[in-house]
Amino acid sequence: MAELSGKTIAFLATDGFEQVELTEPWEAIKKAGAKVELISLENGQIQGMNHDDKADMFDVDKTVDEVSSSDYDGLVLPGGVANPDKLRTNDKAVDFVRSFFIESKPVAAICHGPWTLVEADVLKDRTVTSYPSIKTDLINAGATWVDEEVHCDNGLVTSRNPDDLPAFCSKAVEEFAEGVHAG
Repeated sequence: MAELSGKTIAFLATDGFEQVELTEPWEAIKKAGAKVELISLENGQIQGMNHDDKADMFDVDKTVDEVSSSDYDGLVLPGGVANPDKLRTNDKAVDFVRSFFIESKPVAAICHGPWTLVEADVLKDRTVTSYPSIKTDLINAGATWVDEEVHCDNGLVTSRNPDDLPAFCSKAVEEFAEGVHAG
């Protein structure tokens, strides 16, 4: 199955990401034929987490200073508490995320990952799901929040937690295959 052949998908993360929320979508998207790249705030490696415990280190392919959304066909935002909290304080990371929405490219965000979307100001009139603790932040940013395994709103795929990964990965691959969505 190579429905993503010829496509390149960016994964934006930094220290403190929930490891399985990066690795499972990464493998599903690669298996579907896409090239995947790990984008972060700095070169080197970033720290994955298994909930509150340190997990593996991951090599960064490029930094937000070196990339543009025009280089990619879609974006994945893994969760973890520290990861999106750090990303949303970095202007270049926020601009990178926002540009996918300006270009109507598909974005997939899981667990705490949608927190970065708040700062990018791209949630007005969107319906999303997330980890319950950021529900109010998403609503305050203009979103309608739903408690669903996976929700898709015009190319924006969101899920609540690692238990939702099978549905999240499947829907993300589907949306990346569809490509640009009508604004």
